[in-house]
Amino acid sequence: MRVKMMAAALTGLLAVSALAGCGGKDDAGSGKDDGKLVLGFSQVGAESGWRTANTNSIQTAAADAGIELKFSDAQGKQEKQIEAIRSFITQKVDVIAFSPVVTSGWDSVLKDAKDAGIPVILTDRAVDSQDKSLYKTFLGSDFVKEGTEAGNWLVKQNEGKTTPVNVVELQGTVGAAPAIDRQKGFAEAIKANPNITVVKSQSGNFTRAEGKTVMEGILQSTPKIDVLYAHNDDMGLGAIEAIEAAGKKPGKDITIITVDAVKDGMTALADGKINFIVECSPLLGPQLMDLAKKVHAGETVEPRILTEETTFTQEQAKAALPDRKY
Repeated sequence: MRVKMMAAALTGLLAVSALAGCGGKDDAGSGKDDGKLVLGFSQVGAESGWRTANTNSIQTAAADAGIELKFSDAQGKQEKQIEAIRSFITQKVDVIAFSPVVTSGWDSVLKDAKDAGIPVILTDRAVDSQDKSLYKTFLGSDFVKEGTEAGNWLVKQNEGKTTPVNVVELQGTVGAAPAIDRQKGFAEAIKANPNITVVKSQSGNFTRAEGKTVMEGILQSTPKIDVLYAHNDDMGLGAIEAIEAAGKKPGKDITIITVDAVKDGMTALADGKINFIVECSPLLGPQLMDLAKKVHAGETVEPRILTEETTFTQEQAKAALPDRKY
């Protein structure tokens, strides 16, 4: 009888264990029992000073918030991001966040995350999915507004003038939301002055090296350049190297407008090599951690959350640089 009782007890214990295992994720959502929220984050890459600052902000904020961060660098490749997101799903993380390399091609993997019950947050860049239920919210800048700010400044600088203004545009990565939207906003703004014309528009892939290479070619093929509009500081800084090598003075012979306001860009602005910068803040970490906690708890969040940003002239850059965090 004693043997039979022990066997029954053991059978009951195994049944309880099996039920616990069949429950999938525990309270922490990742098979852990320490209660710590687990966030899987896929970053675009490390193509610029902005992106490095963005990564640092996310890693620091996760540590400060007591969130376990599973970080993946996509190295600028969409297939690597999709692979990382599928890995996060397999690991049963609590929340997935990512900054999409390009806007299209995400529906399948996002549906997999939704089916697994894992909420998704878009950071910095949007996707073009028609099914808005595939993600909880999008945290980031208004890229169209950034392009508009750049264009409005240029229009104001040429107010009352009738001479032609030839603009060269260095675009970001082809198909990326910032490149699409910053071009759109700028184009709409400069319509206010028909004398301002974009004579050349080419991708520099958001990197300093490609910004330099592309600008070298444009300087050889385009005889008259009055303005350079670069979709980020890094491409603008690379272009400055090419402009100086060609014997021209950046900021004087060619007016330069960029987007981001990272420290290197702000320094060039303070030195007069860049004329105007539209800020795009990379410090999204604290906001992201707050959102991760809310969506994990089932709270309703706004579908679009903007970051606070401004613009800088030379004098404003000089004043801001001493306290600049990135």
